[in-house]
Parts: sequence; structure tokens; C-alpha cells
Amino acid sequence: MDDDLTYERLTRLARLLQAEERSSSSNLQPVQLHALHYLSRCNRYSDRPATVAEYLGVTKGTASQTLRVLEQAGFIAKKTDPEDRRVVHLSLTAHGHRALAKAGARSLLDRAADSMSAHDQAQLARSMAQLLRALQRANQSRSFGVCQTCRHFKAEGDGKFRCGLTQEPLAPQETELLCREHEEPLGVVGVDG
Repeated sequence: MDDDLTYERLTRLARLLQAEERSSSSNLQPVQLHALHYLSRCNRYSDRPATVAEYLGVTKGTASQTLRVLEQAGFIAKKTDPEDRRVVHLSLTAHGHRALAKAGARSLLDRAADSMSAHDQAQLARSMAQLLRALQRANQSRSFGVCQTCRHFKAEGDGKFRCGLTQEPLAPQETELLCREHEEPLGVVGVDG
């Protein structure tokens, strides 16, 4: 693999998507949009300020400042955990969901993908998943994968699900969210976060 060429292509892709985000967002910085996107996709185990920092790969200070700006602008809300008052959970407000919907990077990506065959789209998805997983292993970072692909995920039948790590029941919609505690099943190469 030509590492220089791969690096250039990946950074160029990221720059194009970020340029689209900047042109279509309400003056939000890329890190702010990425925080909103993450919070719109994470589960109840992963919606804390420190986890946002970990997912974004930024310092806790940068995440704290980013989240403060988003909260002051009314994009996110904080809620104290009823069982542990030291824990704060974050969620998008209606204003945050609208701002995220205006960010056009996803629609740009969808338009570009539409020009590819279904086979090429599937191949790209597999290759990107493999590359992401390899980067995560090399960086010793968490996968932040979707719950239903985790080795801890338990389908109990009749539409009932459970996290085998926490032993807590999961609502069907929670099984499609990103989780900090995600672990790939043994022998699985792909990644979905």
C-alpha cells in the first residue's frame, strides 16, 4: 500500500466533508458538529463529557469548552444521573437536532455514493471498516461500535435485548446506538463505529 497516497486521500476526503459542514452549518466549528453527531448516535452508557472527548480524540479541556459552547447556544442539555449525582448525561435539544440536520456533509457523501455501484459501495464500506479497526488497534482506542454488533449484546427473543456487560435491558432503538464499552465479537474483522 502506498502510505503517502492513502494518507493524502483520507485527509482530502475529511477536508471535503468538513468544508461541506462549514458551508451548511450555523457557524459551528467542525469539532462542535462532530460532538453533536456523536451525541445523536451514542447510548446512555456513552453520553458523558469524558466519553465525548475520548470519541473525538481531543483533550478533556477541549471537549469541555466545546460542550459549554453547545450548551450555551441551546444545542445540548445536561442532566444529572438520578442514581449517581456525580455523573452528567448529555443529549441534543430540538435546536441541536435541527442544526445537525442542516450540516450537509452526510448529503454530500450520499450524493457521491449514489454515483458508485452497490458492489463498490459495499466493498468500500468493508475496506473502510477494516482500516478503521486497524487504526483503532494501532492507536489502542475503543471501537465505539453499535450495540447489536458487540460481544456483550444478548438477544433474548420476543424483541427483548440485554447488555451482557451491565446486565441491563436494552430498548430495541438502543441496540443501534454507539457504545463506549463496545467490543468486537471474537473473530470479527469489521467495525461499525
